[in-house]
Amino acid sequence: MKEVLLPELAESVVEGEILKWMVAEGDTVAAEQPLCEVMTDKVTVELPSPFAGTVSRLLVKEGDVVAVHAPILVLDEMGGAAAAPAADSGQSSGAGQAPSPEQAIQGTGENPTTDGVQLPPQAEEERSIVEAGHIAKDEDSSSLFKAFETGGAVKVQGLGRGDAPSPQAAREAGSVGAAAGRSDGRVLAVPAARQLAREMGIDLKDVRGSGPNGRIRIADVAGHIKAQAPAASAAAPVGGQGGLPVAPVQYRTPKGYEHLEERVPLRGMRRAISNQMLASHLYTVRTLTVDEINMTKLVQFRDRVKGEAAAAGVKISYLPFIFKAVAAALKKYPSLNTSFDEATQEIVQKRYYNMGMAVATDAGLTVPVLRDVDKKSVYELAREVVDLAARAQEGKLKGDELAGSTFAITNIGSIGALFSFPIINVPDAAILGIHSIQKRPIVNENDEIEIAHMMYISLSFDHRLVDGAEAARFCKEVIRLLENPDRLMLEAM
Repeated sequence: MKEVLLPELAESVVEGEILKWMVAEGDTVAAEQPLCEVMTDKVTVELPSPFAGTVSRLLVKEGDVVAVHAPILVLDEMGGAAAAPAADSGQSSGAGQAPSPEQAIQGTGENPTTDGVQLPPQAEEERSIVEAGHIAKDEDSSSLFKAFETGGAVKVQGLGRGDAPSPQAAREAGSVGAAAGRSDGRVLAVPAARQLAREMGIDLKDVRGSGPNGRIRIADVAGHIKAQAPAASAAAPVGGQGGLPVAPVQYRTPKGYEHLEERVPLRGMRRAISNQMLASHLYTVRTLTVDEINMTKLVQFRDRVKGEAAAAGVKISYLPFIFKAVAAALKKYPSLNTSFDEATQEIVQKRYYNMGMAVATDAGLTVPVLRDVDKKSVYELAREVVDLAARAQEGKLKGDELAGSTFAITNIGSIGALFSFPIINVPDAAILGIHSIQKRPIVNENDEIEIAHMMYISLSFDHRLVDGAEAARFCKEVIRLLENPDRLMLEAM
């Protein structure tokens, strides 16, 4: 018998949600037969069996979130050794190298995450969570809140193994210690717990951690505060200066309306969106700046070239021009093209320009990425916009097409919205909302009233990384280029 492990399905992926089992215990499966549907970073993929065998035991349930390299089922192997790793995996089994996904799937029957598996760099702060192998759900807390209590970039919860002790059982057994630390002496704690401790003046060394390997969670800091000031904590929920909650909000159905409500589990795409939105709320200091663009000249230019583009098989919208203008503006104001590494407390300055494009689908919002926008023509970008939007609607995007953005654009105007406050797509520093182009009367430079095609833009940015003045200047540069298509053609192509 061999354990089948969740492989690293894409670069930087550290967990996946089991959406649907396609086999049952006792089933005989062939090599490469799909075992289950797994969602990682908003992409759903089918996980094939690494070898033929009989399903002895399913270790996780549908809806569970599983760490990469954690076991998900046990197969009773048929016909000898497992299939060899694929030739195109690009990895060998030499010393000092991380195992390929195929090697990870085959496993050893022992703890897979302590046998030399190299975690992605951004998972270093959450290494102990993955090394723990599995974390059981707390039945008394919401899954969304628990997802962010267990880690920052890595959110492992409810892996559902039958032998996984609950946090309460672990505490009773004395396996959870106070102020556990790393080899560098730093106390293990999730970023949100660190923030709350700083705001409340709490030394984390005095806090008892209830997470894996003694990791301190938000609830641990809250409990410490309540223990210090029970009267104050009874009067109101404990929170930092920003009102950060320390417990899930408990919903109560109004009396007499129970039969008019239906409860749907928070799963799949909606859970991924919820996690991303909560991460944006917890780990950015959001600020908004608003401006408007006279799009008249660009509207006229697009009308002139639309027929030529169609003859070349290109459906050209305003988005490619906006992408080019934004990339050019980011080069002048690079603070908007950064990210903040919470674990190392470093600002990551990027010299490449990958644009996330928010797309509304039937399953929820997804953000495919157009890479190297500054190096591509308007026609190339127009083709990519149409292709990515279509495949997003069909749920056929690949994992690497949803990762690696440096800035994001949301076109809420495509469905008629006049104005919005976009939510930052972490870890990006900013997101630009573009809205409906509407004819409005304006006063031109000659003090004459004329009809113009006007569009509002709203830039939401992380004020830790971007100053308000630079954000305003960035918007003015985007406006300058879009209001003068000739300058856009000369400077941004």
